[in-house]
Amino acid sequence: MPIQHFAPPPHVKAPPLSFATRVGDLLFISGIPGFDAGGVLPDGFDAQFGNVVININRVLGEAGASLRHLVKVNVLLTRTSDVAAMNAMYAGAFGPPPYPARTTCVVQALPDPKMLIEIEAVAALKG
Repeated sequence: MPIQHFAPPPHVKAPPLSFATRVGDLLFISGIPGFDAGGVLPDGFDAQFGNVVININRVLGEAGASLRHLVKVNVLLTRTSDVAAMNAMYAGAFGPPPYPARTTCVVQALPDPKMLIEIEAVAALKG
């Protein structure tokens, strides 16, 4: 079964990883932070969440998919106080129901101290 890798865009200073890897009909999307198109991590949870969704949509689009193809989402937050806002924005971005299966974890830190959220996901590209 061929494996296809999706590289980070050139403006993103990324660690050694693929933004996504496709194996068969499954697309595994690496943890996506809230950097904007210029590679800047904005202050504020709302802005970072919005950028994460844009970045995930870009990766999905390269694979010929959309948010509706997501089957599993893992959300990493650095502040418990952002859970309610994340749920509200998540419903708007990933809805309408049915939503993908999801796990939400609050972690002590993410790779950049300014990162407030990171989302990784799995998409089913057929069916």
